[in-house]
Amino acid sequence: MFTPVILAGGNGSRLWPLSRQSFPKQFLALDGQDQGTMFQRTLARLRGLDHSPAVIVSNEKHRFIVAEQLRVANVASRRIILEPLARNTAPAIALAALEAMADGSDPILLVLSADHHIHDEDAFREAVRVAQIHAEAGRLVTFGITPTSAETGFGYIQCGQAVERGGFAIGAFKEKPSPELAAQYLNSGEYLWNSGMFMFRGSVFLGELERHRPDILSACRVAMEHAQIDRHFTHVQAEQFSLCEEESVDYAVMERTTAGLVVPLNAGWNDLGSWSAIWDVGPHDANSNRLEGDVIALGTRDCLVQSHHRLVAAVGVENLIIIETKDAVLIASKHDSQQVRDVVRHLQAGDRSEFVSHPLVNRPWGHYDTVDKGERYQVKRISVLPGESLSLQLHYHRAEHWIVVSGTARVICGEQELILSENQSTYIPLGVRHSLSNPGKVPLELIEVQSGVYLGEDDIVRFEDRYGRLENS
Repeated sequence: MFTPVILAGGNGSRLWPLSRQSFPKQFLALDGQDQGTMFQRTLARLRGLDHSPAVIVSNEKHRFIVAEQLRVANVASRRIILEPLARNTAPAIALAALEAMADGSDPILLVLSADHHIHDEDAFREAVRVAQIHAEAGRLVTFGITPTSAETGFGYIQCGQAVERGGFAIGAFKEKPSPELAAQYLNSGEYLWNSGMFMFRGSVFLGELERHRPDILSACRVAMEHAQIDRHFTHVQAEQFSLCEEESVDYAVMERTTAGLVVPLNAGWNDLGSWSAIWDVGPHDANSNRLEGDVIALGTRDCLVQSHHRLVAAVGVENLIIIETKDAVLIASKHDSQQVRDVVRHLQAGDRSEFVSHPLVNRPWGHYDTVDKGERYQVKRISVLPGESLSLQLHYHRAEHWIVVSGTARVICGEQELILSENQSTYIPLGVRHSLSNPGKVPLELIEVQSGVYLGEDDIVRFEDRYGRLENS
């Protein structure tokens, strides 16, 4: 038996405008399959393997997305570890190993990224079984992808001497190569793509980390010792964790250890790191287009076109990425899709809302969608899940008017308590404590009209909150 460790803390900036800071790519369904999000599918491909509940490592800001997607997938986790800030894979795996060993056990850990596409899941599971044999023997195993092209966007692993029961000693790790060098690697047959997936015993990994990067392990130990733990989450102590250098597990351990080993994996793997990668995994029409949503494509070839809210028509174009969302449209050459991250940098530098979130924003109680906004007003459609509740709060700069579209609302406004049903409404004056809950068995849908001099989400003072939120989330 082994313990899966799912790393779900990335931001997916190259997949903007679908991937946003508040809802990154691992929580989206991206590969054209109606089988859940990338995170959910990572968990699902473990079926058929003998494993314990997974340890999830994610960002503090995404905690409720993780919990909700686990609930929808009906998957139990051992613990959700929340990083207060990103510090790359070496500290993240160290946190997971410390958690997995906290009960005195020393499990084998299978470390997976939450945003990888794997076409042949049977081949994946067979590679895991091979890797587990070596991990039980004290090796630190990484999975190397059988290359299909001279890819310059991946690191490479040079295979050394073959070992019994499958796998190779690691000859060397190579950085992302030039096109010429990538072609040499491919033609030699000695190199595999570096997948970023690993398998090893917890104590072996921590021992190697202590040998090569004791500073990282020390900071992680103290951060976990001072973590706040509630029913589902481990909130890692921010001050100590921030002392960790931002370091990948490759640099911190795998390139330095003498116990490393690579197991080949030929399973249709793709890290879905760009829009061109999304096009690669298909499905394609007769003109090699991948079309999703309300799309008309005439005289168009080799394009990825996604429509999420309105009709998109593409006429006489080739090798383009066209992504339409409610508040943004991306048009890019397929060959330049890696440069989408530069757009995200511009948005971040300009403090644009399109960098952070979609108009539809998920919350632990449901979601809200911004319908319209202008000078001194904003209109939202709010959906509250059955049995859920917004916090008891007040606003200093805005008043609110709530109109129930469907379902039943329980409203606290000052000293008054109301039960509202379809087509009924109420007014929440500025500066008055109020809360909203759904006592019914179906989702509550309502329209909220805000008015005031300032309508930002940070104009919230919380008095009670069942979700333990200290921030405006």
